[in-house]
Amino acid sequence: MAASGGATASEGTPRRDFLNLVTASFAAVGVGAVAWPFIASMQPARDVLALASTDVDLAPIAAGQAITVMWRGKPIFVRSRTPQEIEAARAAPLSELKDPATDQSRIQRDPWLIVIGICTHLGCVPLGQKPTDPRGDYGGWFCPCHGSHYDTSGRIRKGPAPLNLAVPPYAFTSDTKIRIG
Repeated sequence: MAASGGATASEGTPRRDFLNLVTASFAAVGVGAVAWPFIASMQPARDVLALASTDVDLAPIAAGQAITVMWRGKPIFVRSRTPQEIEAARAAPLSELKDPATDQSRIQRDPWLIVIGICTHLGCVPLGQKPTDPRGDYGGWFCPCHGSHYDTSGRIRKGPAPLNLAVPPYAFTSDTKIRIG
């Protein structure tokens, strides 16, 4: 009897291991089936991916004019600066800037300045794109919400904003076209 009892116990162990393995496998597949939709929902939507880059034709923008284009739901300010605006931006002493940056580090080609049009204080959209808009004390942009003044290089000069207007990733695809993003 002892021999048959020992044989039963040894046959049950491999069977129990097999059942444990099958149960764990089904549980892993079940967790994967439940988790997959949640993981897939974290991917950007197709409409967002379509806006991953924006092409802008610069040809119709005259010196001193600015346009606003949308990229990833953010306003992008594209300004063709006049020689006087470029000179004023380059003449600003870095010691007077809250967020020191040279004008040359913020542009790729003269006269074009491309910045994200969101105030770095509380996320408002500054004025200064239209010819009738107030441009602040430094001729760039003015955020009326809390009084931030930006210069013609998009650098913060006065007010509560802590940082310059951000420069989005962009590249010139030709002499008169850029791709943002």
